[in-house]
Amino acid sequence: MANIIDIIPQNKEELDIFTALSEPQLLHYFEPDIGLFVAESPKVIERAMNGGYEPYALLMERKDIDGQMKELLERCGNAPVYTAEFNEITDITGFKLIRGALCAFRRKVLPRAEEVCRGARRIAVLENVVNPTNIGAIFRSAAALNMDAVLLTPACCDPLYRRSSRVSMGTVFQIPWTYLDSDRDYPQQLREMGFTTAAMALSNDSVSIDAPELAKVEKLAIVLGTEGEGLADKTVAECDYTVKIPMSHDVDSLNVAAASAVAFWQLGR
Repeated sequence: MANIIDIIPQNKEELDIFTALSEPQLLHYFEPDIGLFVAESPKVIERAMNGGYEPYALLMERKDIDGQMKELLERCGNAPVYTAEFNEITDITGFKLIRGALCAFRRKVLPRAEEVCRGARRIAVLENVVNPTNIGAIFRSAAALNMDAVLLTPACCDPLYRRSSRVSMGTVFQIPWTYLDSDRDYPQQLREMGFTTAAMALSNDSVSIDAPELAKVEKLAIVLGTEGEGLADKTVAECDYTVKIPMSHDVDSLNVAAASAVAFWQLGR
């Protein structure tokens, strides 16, 4: 039985996790223990639950209790479900709930890279990608186009940030991922795990993305860099291949999210 709580001005502060706290504040909500993240929309919430994340609290319109969230609420245990009419939520919190429902989940301890990549044949590696929309789009492409895992350098945006998970359509909860160690040379770490590394970058010694030798690689790590600057020169130098997507009309590069989709499609087969 869902723990339904009507929203009134007196319990407004209990909704700060949805309406007032920043993503970093949620991350450290239970410090020193791991914190929270917020997922929005029934589809993303469902995929988070399917991924084993524990609901902490929910916020939704009253009509959705017996509507689009009904089956999901049966899986929420005793987590409080804060609810009111749309206009009441807006008046009390100043927050417009436009995507049907929000759910705060407890985070899980992230696994090590070696655990995430065990048995993987094709993985994506993201270096310093900081835009949450790009992170979400890359995860969606990775899940759809045969990547077995995603690894991120510590400076990357958190895939569990609300916008990232929403743009990904919840695929951040479907494909294994974790952060790489900050104090290790990660191309070498990937090599130790048995991966051949392919840096996506424009270079005089780049090979085309459809080069036959790439398709023959047993375990391939596709490495993509930050918006604008791309991969660090040191990273490109340390990877086994430098790979480019052939362009026309004098276009010099693609957005990292678009490039990832092309790369995963060609190299993930």
